[in-house]
Amino acid sequence: MYACGITVSGEAHIGHAYQALIYDVFRKFLEKQGYEVTYARNYTDVDDKIIAKSHETGIPADKYAAMMIEKIDAVMARANIGEPTLWLKATENIGNIISFIEELIQKGHAYAAENGDVYFDVDSYPAYGQLSGRDKEDMLDGVRVENDDCKKNAYDFALWKAAKEGEIFWDSPWGRGRPGWHIECSAMNRAAFGDSIDIHGGGRDLIFPHHENEIAQTEALTGKPFAKYWTHNGLIKINGQKMSKSLGNVLLLSDILDKYSDEALKFALLSMNYRGDINVTDTLFSEAETHLVRFYTLIGKAEKEFPAEEGLFPEIDKKFDEAMSDDFNTALALADLFGYFKEIGRLLQEHDGTARKMTNQIRKTYSLLGIFRRDAGEYLAAYAPNEEIPEEIKKIAEERRLARLNRDWAKSDELREQLKSLGYSVKDSKEGYELTKI
Repeated sequence: MYACGITVSGEAHIGHAYQALIYDVFRKFLEKQGYEVTYARNYTDVDDKIIAKSHETGIPADKYAAMMIEKIDAVMARANIGEPTLWLKATENIGNIISFIEELIQKGHAYAAENGDVYFDVDSYPAYGQLSGRDKEDMLDGVRVENDDCKKNAYDFALWKAAKEGEIFWDSPWGRGRPGWHIECSAMNRAAFGDSIDIHGGGRDLIFPHHENEIAQTEALTGKPFAKYWTHNGLIKINGQKMSKSLGNVLLLSDILDKYSDEALKFALLSMNYRGDINVTDTLFSEAETHLVRFYTLIGKAEKEFPAEEGLFPEIDKKFDEAMSDDFNTALALADLFGYFKEIGRLLQEHDGTARKMTNQIRKTYSLLGIFRRDAGEYLAAYAPNEEIPEEIKKIAEERRLARLNRDWAKSDELREQLKSLGYSVKDSKEGYELTKI
């Protein structure tokens, strides 16, 4: 399995974390089902954006890329997202890239321009457009057209770019230059896995032109299907808007982890089907943290009340596998938790040890998604709200409890609304009530 990774022109943002999380979950679930998975991700550590950052900062492009990779690795470690089997870097595969391009030229699928650029000849590959469903009339939409005078056709794309003054470069048969973006993944894939792979993934924004171009250049060279399955995760929106630097709404992963647990991050991101877009609202992560605090509270109670219970509850694992086998449906798997913890709460009230068996199984099963891995007490100490409720609020809540005992429902409703106006909600239970700040 190969997933297109990060272009290291800036720090890791939530979109990078989402894609890395999705394919880490894919890998772990496939392993749970008995597959041996070799999973590769790449760092694009040379491209136009990195060169632009190099010029802007005065740091050589290779040193700038290495610096950013170190920062990205550190914040991904904070997020506790699993490492791939193989890390691949474009700059460590220049020889493979040049050999790949040479073979394409020999087979008549690529050509060198007079200025030292090398282009893939799209017309030489009739199946171009099969992944995205585009034809040549609309395939230029969203594609940057450069050096038209050097191309046979405007839709041909660069495999090798001649170095401009002051740019990083490598020597090649066509002169000093550097690889184009699309060729990097194809060459690294072939070097790591051979002509074909099982699963290729990335964000939906990569379908065209990146993945379309990968298919064209790889299958033109090998004559074999490049990947059996193509999977694409949805994109990140911030309060309904596309996340982009131009809008100034890029949400850095480090900023999220400064406020919320890595488990809240995962719970929030995996609560949607991976193919759909995620709308990050102002309350997305705080709501996820609230759910996890409630769940960990019940886990802590079960573990305290039944410390010696080591049994499991296999039905939970079975339902998890059924959900995940339906196109990795993490949203359904997480939705099931609300019913499980409602039942656990009921069992605890009845002092039934089945509650501990359920929490044991939840810990074991859902650790695959990166949640319920921590000691309950430690988690609650770090993330449970600890704001003291004012005595005035407690007094009103207690007055409402007495009204309910006297079946004075009108008075009870009136006091509930009073609490709401003061910024608190009250939830009744068999044990009494629970006050929460709104």
